[in-house]
Amino acid sequence: MTPILTALLCLGLSVGSRDSVQAGTLPKPTIWAEPGSVIPMETSVTLWCKGSLKAQKYVLYKDGYPETWEEQKPLEPKDKAKFPITDMTSVYAGRYHCYYESPTGWSEPSDQLELVVTGMHSKPSLSVLPSPIVPSGGNVTLQCGSWRGFNRFILMREVEGQPSWTRDSQRAPSGEFQALFPVGPVIPSLMWTFRCHGFYSNTPQVWSLPSDPLELLVSGVLGKPSLLTQQGPVVTSGQNLTLQCLSDVSYDRFALFKEGTSDLLQLHGRQTQAGFSGADFSLSPVKSSRGGQYTCYGGHNLSSQWSAPSDPLDILVTGQLSYTPSLRVHPGPTVAPGENVTLLCQSLSNVDTFLLSKDGAADASLRLRSKYRAGKYEAEFSMSPVTPAHGGTYRCYGSIKTSPYLLSYPSVPVEILVSGSFGHHGPPPTMSSPTAAPAQGPSWYLYVLIGASVAFILMLCLLILLLVRQQRRGKCRKSTGDADPEPKDRGLQDSSRPAAVAQEETLYAAVQDSWPEDGVKLDHWATASDAPPDVTYAQLNHLTLRQKTSASSPSQSEEPPAEPSVYAALAIH
Repeated sequence: MTPILTALLCLGLSVGSRDSVQAGTLPKPTIWAEPGSVIPMETSVTLWCKGSLKAQKYVLYKDGYPETWEEQKPLEPKDKAKFPITDMTSVYAGRYHCYYESPTGWSEPSDQLELVVTGMHSKPSLSVLPSPIVPSGGNVTLQCGSWRGFNRFILMREVEGQPSWTRDSQRAPSGEFQALFPVGPVIPSLMWTFRCHGFYSNTPQVWSLPSDPLELLVSGVLGKPSLLTQQGPVVTSGQNLTLQCLSDVSYDRFALFKEGTSDLLQLHGRQTQAGFSGADFSLSPVKSSRGGQYTCYGGHNLSSQWSAPSDPLDILVTGQLSYTPSLRVHPGPTVAPGENVTLLCQSLSNVDTFLLSKDGAADASLRLRSKYRAGKYEAEFSMSPVTPAHGGTYRCYGSIKTSPYLLSYPSVPVEILVSGSFGHHGPPPTMSSPTAAPAQGPSWYLYVLIGASVAFILMLCLLILLLVRQQRRGKCRKSTGDADPEPKDRGLQDSSRPAAVAQEETLYAAVQDSWPEDGVKLDHWATASDAPPDVTYAQLNHLTLRQKTSASSPSQSEEPPAEPSVYAALAIH
C-alpha cells in the first residue's frame, strides 16, 4: 500500500469517526467549569462533562481544532469525567463542548462552554457618571476605558449568575478607548459592584486584568452621618489632615466621597465610648489634589443600602497661588455691638473670588466675587450689625474659578474686638457631631484674662471704699465718746485755760430724752464760780431751738428738771 493511500485511509477513518460522534442520538451531556469559566492566568481550572451511567468514555473538543482535544474515562459511577487544566494560559482559552460514548453509540454534543483567561493585558479603568452615589431608583452610566486600543469592553457584575454586558469601544477626543454602559434603575435590595475587562476582537476569550471594583451606593435609605475635621477647612500643603465621619446609628462601614470624582474610599466603622459609630479618613500629607468638597455615608455589611449624605465639607488648600492679598477693616478693629464693620480684601493679581476665613471657625468661609477698581481686585465683606459673635481673627485669600479650592497665601491677620464682650468671640465653632469642638485661637484666652483682671480691680476698689467708710465711722464714734458729758467739767477746763483760750465762746446744748408738750426750762445747776462769762445755753424742744445769754450766774433756788437731759459742749474758736 502506497504512503498516499495510507494517509487518505487514515484521514477517512478519522473523519468517519468524527462524523459518527456528531451524528449521535443519545441525550447530550452537560459541561461546566470549576471554579468558573473566567480564570486568571496561571491558575488551575477543571472542566466537567456529565452524561449517562452507561458511558464508556468522554471526549472534549475545542472550537478551531479538528481533532479531539482530550479524552477521559468516566469516573464512578461512570456518569461523568473531568478534564483538568493545571496552568491556565491563552492556549486553553476558547469554546468547548463534549460527548460521551456508550455501547449504543455517541451522544449529541453538549452546549458550548466559553473558557476565558484574564490578566493577559493591563487593566482598564472603570468610572461612573455622574456619581457613584445613586438615589434609590436612579440611573447611572459606567465608563470603561483604556489606552491600549481594545476593540471591545465587557462589564461584569460581581454577583454569581448575573449576566455580563459587552460593548464596542469608541475613541474619545483625548485618545482613550472607551465604552459606556447604562445601569439602572438601581434598587437597594441588590448589590451593585462591578468590574470591567478589555479585549481584542481576534482573541475574544483573552481578556485584560480586571479593573478596580466599583460599588454603587444606594443612598437616602438610612439616617445621615456628620463629617468634620479637627484641623479646620483651611489647610496648608504638607500638614496632616483627617476627616471624621460620625453617626449615632451603629454603621458597620463608612464611605468618603469627593465631588467630581468616582473615588469612593471605604473604611470599617468603629464604636466610640460615647456610643457613636465612625471612621477616620486620613488625607495626610495635604497636597493640592486634596482640595475639594467632601461628603460621607454610613452603611451595613452585605447590603447596598447606605445613608443619606452628610452635609458637605469644603477642604481649601492655601499657598497654591503665588500672591498674597491685603486685608483692612473699617472703621477700625474695635467696635461696639450694633455698629457696622466692613472688611476690605484687595490684590494686585488677577482674582476671581475672595474668601474670608475666621480662626477657629468650623463652618464654611465667606466668598465674594471680586471687583476691579483703581487697578486692584477687591471685595468688601460687611458685618451689620456687629454682635459679640463677630469678634475674632480674620484672614482673606484669593482663588480663581478654574480651581476654587486652591487658595493664595493668607493675608496678614486682622483682629476685631467687640467692646463690652470681654473674652467673648462668639460661641465655639459648631461641628455636626457629638464630639468636642476645636479650641479657639489664643485671643480668646487673652480677653478672658482682661475681663477677669478688670473684675478683680473693680472688686478691690469697692473693698477699699468700704474700709475707708468703716474707718471714718469709727473715728466719729471715738470723737463723740471723748467729748465731756458734763458742762461743769467743761467749764472747769475752760476756766483754767490761758487768757487767749478763755476768750472762746462755748455753746452748750441740752437735749432731753423726752420732750414735754409746753417746753422745758433751762437747768440752772451750775454755780457762779463755775459758769464762765459769755456762755450760751441752747435748749431743743420739738425741733425748736431757743437761745439765751446769761451774764450772771443762774439762781440756785430753782429745782433741777424732773426728767434727765443730755448736754453737749461745743467750743467755737
